[in-house]
Amino acid sequence: MQVGVLPVNSMFATTVLLLLSLSFSSGAQLPNQSASKDAPIATNGQPFPWTSMRLPKSVSPIHYDLSIHPNLTTLDFTGVVRIQLDVHEDTKTIVLHAKQMQVSNVFLLGPEGVKSLDVLEYPRFHQLALISDSVLTKGRKYEVHLEFAANLSDSFHGFYKSSYTTSSGEVRVLASTQFEATFARGAFPCFDEPAFKANFTIQIVREPRHIVISNMPKVKTVVLPGGLLEDHFDTTVKMSTYLVAYIVCDFLSVSQTTQHGVEISVYAVPDKIDQTAFALNAAVKLLDFYDDYFDIPYPLPKQDLAAIPDFQSGAMENWGLTTYRETALLFDPEKSSASDKLGITKVIAHELAHQWFGNLVTMEWWNDLWLNEGFAKFMEYISVDITYPELQVDDFFLGKCFEAMEVDSLSSSHPVSTPVENPTQIQEMFDDVSYDKGACILNMLQDFLSPEAFEIGIIKYLKKYSYQNTVNSHLWESLTDICSSNGLDVGQARHKEFCSKSNLQSGASKWYSDDELDVRAIMDTWTLQEGFPLVTVEIRGRRFLWQIPLTYKTSASNSIHRFLLKQRLANVLYLPEEVSWVKFNVDMSGYYMVHYAGDGWDSITKLLQHNHTALSSNDRASLIQNIFQLVSIGKVKLDQALELSLYLSKETEIMAVTQGFGELVPLYKLMEKRDMPVLENQMKDYIVKLFRELIDRQEWTDSGSVSQRMLRSYLLLFACVRNYPPCLDKATQLFNKWKESDGKMSLPVDVTMAIFVVGARTPEGWDFLFDKYRQSMQMSVKSRMKTAMAVSPLQDKLAWMLEQSLNGAVMKTQDLPDVLVSISRNPRGYKLAWDFLRANWHTLIKKFDLGSNTVSFMVNGVTNQYSTREKLDEVCSFFSSLTEESGSEMRCIQQTYETIEDNIRWMDTHLPLLQDWLSKRSEKRVHEDL
Repeated sequence: MQVGVLPVNSMFATTVLLLLSLSFSSGAQLPNQSASKDAPIATNGQPFPWTSMRLPKSVSPIHYDLSIHPNLTTLDFTGVVRIQLDVHEDTKTIVLHAKQMQVSNVFLLGPEGVKSLDVLEYPRFHQLALISDSVLTKGRKYEVHLEFAANLSDSFHGFYKSSYTTSSGEVRVLASTQFEATFARGAFPCFDEPAFKANFTIQIVREPRHIVISNMPKVKTVVLPGGLLEDHFDTTVKMSTYLVAYIVCDFLSVSQTTQHGVEISVYAVPDKIDQTAFALNAAVKLLDFYDDYFDIPYPLPKQDLAAIPDFQSGAMENWGLTTYRETALLFDPEKSSASDKLGITKVIAHELAHQWFGNLVTMEWWNDLWLNEGFAKFMEYISVDITYPELQVDDFFLGKCFEAMEVDSLSSSHPVSTPVENPTQIQEMFDDVSYDKGACILNMLQDFLSPEAFEIGIIKYLKKYSYQNTVNSHLWESLTDICSSNGLDVGQARHKEFCSKSNLQSGASKWYSDDELDVRAIMDTWTLQEGFPLVTVEIRGRRFLWQIPLTYKTSASNSIHRFLLKQRLANVLYLPEEVSWVKFNVDMSGYYMVHYAGDGWDSITKLLQHNHTALSSNDRASLIQNIFQLVSIGKVKLDQALELSLYLSKETEIMAVTQGFGELVPLYKLMEKRDMPVLENQMKDYIVKLFRELIDRQEWTDSGSVSQRMLRSYLLLFACVRNYPPCLDKATQLFNKWKESDGKMSLPVDVTMAIFVVGARTPEGWDFLFDKYRQSMQMSVKSRMKTAMAVSPLQDKLAWMLEQSLNGAVMKTQDLPDVLVSISRNPRGYKLAWDFLRANWHTLIKKFDLGSNTVSFMVNGVTNQYSTREKLDEVCSFFSSLTEESGSEMRCIQQTYETIEDNIRWMDTHLPLLQDWLSKRSEKRVHEDL
């Protein structure tokens, strides 16, 4: 959507006229209806007594007694679950979830004694119906008893098998859980929806060579016949099924206690326990921070962090036992980079924020997943900024908003809060919109209310809804009137201090003062419709659909001016003096884009070329992002955006530099998938020349701040990939020395990626790198080696990597998506990647789960640089051949079609202009050199 700014009369006080019109997102598709079209029939041929995918609310669980006996030799498990029930309506039927398991010996314990229950199964909805021959009476308590058996999952969800290889070459097996979003039902029969919160008491049988960890501390171990042991764990707090966790393994651990008396332990395989110290310290520091920030004590006696050798996502917030991919938790001070340190700290901060946002207060249904994930993403930046200021996390938040906007500008995007029913649709909610857009609109709201008011409001929300489930409106109510206790004792000094001298109204008076503040009215416009506004300088007026907290600054002063744009509000701003430029959306704290119509972009371009530091790094990055996105929708001509990009030759800040790359590199990546080497090389040369001075200033060391180190890594990698001679020579020299030392020579960590990429170009170098990859126990080093091998020009090696990653023995299958997408971006590998995706589609969706962010990442990653009608036809032909069960309805497929269409349109529209502009630049440079 749009709002605009133009000086109406420069001889007097400048008038700025604002207009809002529709954004470039046209509307997401509604999900499929959840109910079966036909009356559901159970597996035994009888009618199934429930027709909806959502469970009935006639009964709810109070407490689970769960006993599990996993066998890590036969890779299966048996168990017994006893569920205490509350009956809310008279009923003869209990409907709950179970998936791919044998259920037996089902009976009911009630006031009338013990009775057997008939069991009907409806696998399509993963449902069991337990049928009683007498009525379960409203208001009474009952208990159901179910015995069950199943295989350990060979995917990454449910109760699944993982393995690792020791430094001596022995393969060891463990079993771990991943229940979010709908996978607890594959581990034990349960009411597997987030609103069915209950307490869990867990017992797990193991061999003496293993340990078991779960959500709560172990209270005792019982010796069983045959030498087996059974660990009994304390009863959990009231929580959702997706947060239950247990791991049977031979891990070692290190422990420390927080200032608030919580025991923190980090678990890892024995060979890697020496890489846990950083994570342990970070977890202690961050849990203490959240304890104070939220003014609610962490409610469990311990918090474990476990590094799992096979793990699909980055991490999982199970209450009291957060689980992580090894690269997201393990840190080697000698071998890990600045980027690794920042990444690990952010992931731990994210999962620990969930202990309050998500675990203590949980969304009622998955349509509001953003209440969990948007908040945890937002809080990871807030917490790391305060606890680890040296990591300069603020330099990277804006990138999340750019990533969100890329998805959110597609018509196949969806509102932050959107209806979902079936497991595939639920899985699809774990995307950039829920996480990154959620975080960005919360950041905008914090800027609108003030950090103090925002913090007090979310504390109110957490205290009011502890151990409960919420919807969007509960949060907005808590933030609308923070100084009214509404019968709730917020009980914190900062709340009393804030409200004694102020209130939310005056806190927001910097924006407007005419109306009663209504956070819900404002935020509904950001959460219930997809897309985002485009604020444009225009002189005409029109109705609009958003409430936008606008900020702007001008050439006249450094002050930030604020203005809440909403319906029926006057759409004229009066600036008290003449200005040479106006910059809206200061630091891009608002989730909207700005178009400077008329000569507005010319004045911005002049400012950047003559005095770019007059604007902050975030402001400069947002201008780069905005203008190139406006080219895509036809609001700005490409040459105008390219003229603005020329200022980047003077840029030194990481966010603006990486955004410059982020807009320019995709232009030649589109050409790499076509036969147009002349223009492709012209574009590559332009980018190298643009950043050459900055590249030349980079040292091949690990010195400087975190942002400087990450920028160095980025620039030198780019320069080596682009064959920039000084970088190529240095990287080749360092790789050869490292190879001659048999990998024992210590390389500067931040530049190893550039060195490995150059080394992996020859068969000998690639083989040496792979040999070191196989031997290494340092996860961050392995990760860099794997990426370097995947961007090699050696096609036989690329094909081998794909097969090995799928096999999982030498290269972990969890890494296959990254390998596949890296190879798809490789000019010598993109055909291999597309063929591999098609050939192994059914294996991949089984392993990584339909609708998951991982499947979406592979689909979009492999196809999003195609820009020809032939390639689109090929992509459509494959995906349209699928059934709904094999993914034909997934949102990522619609996004793929749309992205390729956009690429085709972009190339058709802008290629001649790009050719012309680059030719003129080349001529100009030749003339200057003469």
